[in-house]
Amino acid sequence: MARSTVTDHSEATTPFARGRLLVVALLGWNDAGDAASSAVRALQEAIGADRLIEDIDDESFFDYSIHRPVMRAGTEGVRKIQWPSVSFSGTPQREADEADPAAESTELAADAGLSVSSDNGENVFVLIGPEPTLRWRSFTKHVVDLCEHEGITRIVLVGALLADVPHTRPITIFMSSDDAVVRDELDIDRSEYEGPTGVLSAIGEEARSRGMLVLSLWASVPHYAHHSPSPKATLALVDRLTEIVDVSIPHGDLVTESAEWESEVTEATAQDDEIAQYVGYLERTRDMVEAPEASGEAIAQEFERFLEQAADKKPQPGPAAFPTDLPGTPQRPMGVERRTTADDEGLEPGAETRPDEEPEHDGGGADDQDADDDHEGQA
Repeated sequence: MARSTVTDHSEATTPFARGRLLVVALLGWNDAGDAASSAVRALQEAIGADRLIEDIDDESFFDYSIHRPVMRAGTEGVRKIQWPSVSFSGTPQREADEADPAAESTELAADAGLSVSSDNGENVFVLIGPEPTLRWRSFTKHVVDLCEHEGITRIVLVGALLADVPHTRPITIFMSSDDAVVRDELDIDRSEYEGPTGVLSAIGEEARSRGMLVLSLWASVPHYAHHSPSPKATLALVDRLTEIVDVSIPHGDLVTESAEWESEVTEATAQDDEIAQYVGYLERTRDMVEAPEASGEAIAQEFERFLEQAADKKPQPGPAAFPTDLPGTPQRPMGVERRTTADDEGLEPGAETRPDEEPEHDGGGADDQDADDDHEGQA
């Protein structure tokens, strides 16, 4: 397999985009509302990354009782089993004299208020599929071996986690990195998350050990509205990827779907007074955190007021239970430094959850929350 050359991209909007990048999203624990995988698939479609470099389907990486193979109808009606796999793909190699479609892509991004210098698609690779359940170290080593073969020097880990955030406010994207040069370039912090993690974190650690730069992007999905899909979170990730990777990604129907999703969630939460009260608390807390005069004391007072209002309410069984009995409900207010918490989503009680290493869905394997587990940014 011949190694392709890197296309010059010295005019990228961010230094991080100068060079070959691998964008990773793994379905499962770190893909709340399918937001991360949907965003990366949108990127894959936008750049035409249909050149399959390798379909990683080694049975040593998957527990088929968890990731069930699927029977599909093949040619002439002959059925065939489709085995779970993770695909590593890139764009078709372009001849030197082919036209550059950058101008149109740049105009589309500008219309959306995003900063994109040109179409960097040919320098972007995509890794997407279900999170492996077995032999993570062997899997990550294999992935990074492929990166080295393709001349990839930067990796973007994309995830989505369940968090105590209101659905009526913009979805927060937390970025983080363990690489000082990336933190300086993008003005972000290192993730401080400690706790269970997944394959994303393992990929990041292996890549860094070989001198690659790693950035984590995590979207916060309201835990009370976690059912897939979550178009509002997907849209937020798409916009952030557009600028980080320097590729114009069309919104398609995401804007309309996001508005419809928010309206549906608002209607559903309004039918339960206690959940509506909880959402109101999240909204006030979010607004206070973002206010210029926000202080830890003011946020704490708001949280105490919320608890006092509920002091005389007796929790009821079932999904309509008082908010503090709902999975993922915070036991203390969100602080300016601590962006999110998810004690009930798989972390130890009291453990902070940041986008990078946050257990995100029900079910699933060891998810990565590496790329910046803490909501400060993801690894």
